[in-house]
Amino acid sequence: MRAWLIRFVTLYVFDVAVLLLIGLIMPQVSVGWSVLWAAVVLALATIWVKPALRRWLGGRAERSSRDLTRAGTKLVQAGVVLVVAAIVWMLVVVLSGVDVAGFFWGWITPPVLVAIAWLIYDAIDDRLEAQTGRLWDSARRRP
Repeated sequence: MRAWLIRFVTLYVFDVAVLLLIGLIMPQVSVGWSVLWAAVVLALATIWVKPALRRWLGGRAERSSRDLTRAGTKLVQAGVVLVVAAIVWMLVVVLSGVDVAGFFWGWITPPVLVAIAWLIYDAIDDRLEAQTGRLWDSARRRP
C-alpha cells in the first residue's frame, strides 16, 4: 500500500506540473483549476490504463512486426506509445475539466507531450519515489 501511495503521489505532482506546462505553452488547451482533478485522472490512467493498453497493443504489434527491421520495430513501438498517450489524453479531457480547441493542437500535440513527459518520468521516477518515501517516513515519525 505504501509503495503504491508513494508512486501515486509522486506521479500526481509530476502530472500537475506537466498539465500546467501544457496549458501554458499551448493556448488551445485550457487547464485552469481543473488541473487538480485532471492530474488524478492522468496519474490513475498512467498507473493502470497505460500498462494494460501497452501489453495489449504491444502484443498485437509484436505478432505483426516479426518481419520488420530493427528500425521498423522501434517505429512500431513508438507508434504504440503514441496511441496509448492519445487514449490516455482522451480520458483526461473527457473525465476532467480540461478544455481543448482544434484537432491538431488539442488532440494530437498534447499526447506527444504526454509521451515525452512519460519518458522524462521514467528516467527520474526511482529518485523521485525514493525522495517521496523519505519525506513520507519522516512525516510519519513526527508526533
